[in-house]
Order: sequence, then structure tokens, then C-alpha cells
Amino acid sequence: MKGNEAIAEAAIRAGCRLFFGYPITPSSELAEYLARRMPEVGGTFLQAESEVAAINMVYGAAGSGARVMTASSGPGISLKQEGLSYITGAELPCVVVNIQRAGPGLGGLGPSQGDYFQATKGGGHGDYHPIVLGPASVQEAADLMMEAFDLADRWRLPVILLGDGIIGQTMERVVFKEPSPVRTEKPWATTGTGRRGPGAKRNIVQCWGLTPELLEPICLREQAKYEKITAEEQRWDTFQIEDAEALVVAFGTSARICREAVMQLRAAGLKVGLLRPITLWPFPGKAFQSLPTSVRGVLAVELSMGQMVEDVRLAVNGRLPVRFFGRVGGFTPSPEDVAERVVALLDEIPAKKAQGVTA
Repeated sequence: MKGNEAIAEAAIRAGCRLFFGYPITPSSELAEYLARRMPEVGGTFLQAESEVAAINMVYGAAGSGARVMTASSGPGISLKQEGLSYITGAELPCVVVNIQRAGPGLGGLGPSQGDYFQATKGGGHGDYHPIVLGPASVQEAADLMMEAFDLADRWRLPVILLGDGIIGQTMERVVFKEPSPVRTEKPWATTGTGRRGPGAKRNIVQCWGLTPELLEPICLREQAKYEKITAEEQRWDTFQIEDAEALVVAFGTSARICREAVMQLRAAGLKVGLLRPITLWPFPGKAFQSLPTSVRGVLAVELSMGQMVEDVRLAVNGRLPVRFFGRVGGFTPSPEDVAERVVALLDEIPAKKAQGVTA
């Protein structure tokens, strides 16, 4: 299946029955697929008049406790930021898919990872974090999409699946896993008092209070939740890092390119490994706490001017030199481009100077 279609089918199998969106390339096949599939499973597909309308429809539907989602690409996601902030403020679960396009502004249709900051740092106003997942294949996009609804329900928080034009448009073999049999109870949902028996109080879903006395305790409670998510939900993958002297860090499409570069360098006799963050927020800082002592330096590779590299530097905390390589505008680096930067990194940092160096 094409990536966009696999993500959409995974959402259906995860129990999503409400989609509100507005098509935009390179995510449009996702909406097109759900326009056909939602009626087949008794769900609702609605093409809103705008991205702003779509995210506010998600806001309303999420209050009922239903599994609901929207999808778009960079410029559309920008328009949804106010709604996302309000959904977070109301502590409601939903899933948002961003098949990124190059930016800023209208940008281009080529693959990009330039929405990393927007996704992982909250994007909208106020102190908040959605959980952000970065798939590196169509299969993983489908798997993570199914888990995204569970995570959203568990933490009462938006979850963003951060793909790009290659993930969305690539056609690969997909095997759909069984959905989780465990569903989170939602006693807070606005389903009407009839389901909860005579005399039940109405549930009211609303965004946070205006007064400092009301708002600060809620913000502190939410911060405690973010700290718990950071402790429990970090995910990453590694490839040949056990004896690595150079460590490449990349997520999503970049990670696929870097994996090929690592194999080429290994074939040439160089000890190189790959660390691939899967959760982009929370960033998997734990993975950097137990790196092999053989690692002399780190190369962060992104389809941006350098965004994730800031989280890499925080995770490394000055223990190793960190370098950056990125392509933008819809271009992707080749494995040979990455390999060249890795060789330069190893030439720059002799083994005896690696540990304890801040650069």
C-alpha cells in the first residue's frame, strides 16, 4: 500500500470512526482513502471548509471520547496550531498526521523534516507537548498509527504522527497487526448522563481557567504528566552501534538513508552505527546515556537546517562532539553524502581526543 493509505487503514483498524480534514499534497491520499472507508465501517468523513474548521471539529468530537483524527501537510498543520493548543488545554485525546512538505511558507512538495520544532515543542501557544512519533517506513507508520490512538487515550493528549512526502507516497508491503484489546475508560467524556444512570452529573469539557489561581495548578499538574510521559514513553532503535566509533543520529526518511550509509561504511571497514529516535517527543535521551565508549563523535542528519540536532546536543550533554548535516527544499542526501560526512567526522576527531570533549 501507499504510505498515506496504510496510515488511513491503520486508523480504521484502531477504531477511529471520525475524520475531519482538508486535503493538501502530499497527504491527500489519506483523506481520499478515508472518504471511501469511513462510510463502510459506520464512521464519518467530513471535508471541512478549512484546516481551522477541521481541527475545531476534532476538538468537539474528542470531547465525546470518540477516536478522532485529522491529517494535513506543513501549511495546513500551521493553521491547526490554535486548535491543537485548545485541545491540549481541554485534556482531550486525538491523533494528527503531518505528512510534511518543504517550507517555510507554501514551500514545496518534496520531503522535509522542517516541522520538527513545530511538532515537538508544542507549536501553539502555552506550555504543552503532544507526543510525536517519527516512522521510518510504511510498515512502521501503520504500526505507530494504531498505537497513537492508545497513547492519546492513555495520556489524554494529542499524538502527532510526523511523516514526510516519501513516507506518505512510497508503496511498500504492509502487514496490519491486531489492535490493542485494552481500551482506556473515559468517564470524563460528554456522552450524556443517560449512560451513567439516574442522577449522574453532567460532564463539562472546557479549556483551562483565566485566573492565575486556577491556571497555575493545572499547568503544574500537566507538567507532572509530561515528566511521567518522558520517563515512560521514550522509544528508539539502534543499528550496529556496539563497537561504533562514529554514531549517526537520524529519524524517519533520513534514518533510512543513513542506514544504507552505515552499511556502506561497514563494508569499507569503518565502525559506524545508527541511532534512530522513534519518539521525537519525548526525545529518547536515555539512549544517549549508555553509548559505547568507542564512540568518538556524533553526526545528526536531517531534512532541515538543523532542528533535532539541538535535542541531540542536549542528550549528549557535551560528552562528545556533535556535527550536523542536512538538505532542504525537498532534496534528500544520498548515502554517499552521509558517508562522506562520517569519514570527515572520524578524520576530525582522533580517538585519543574523543571522550570528554565539548565541541
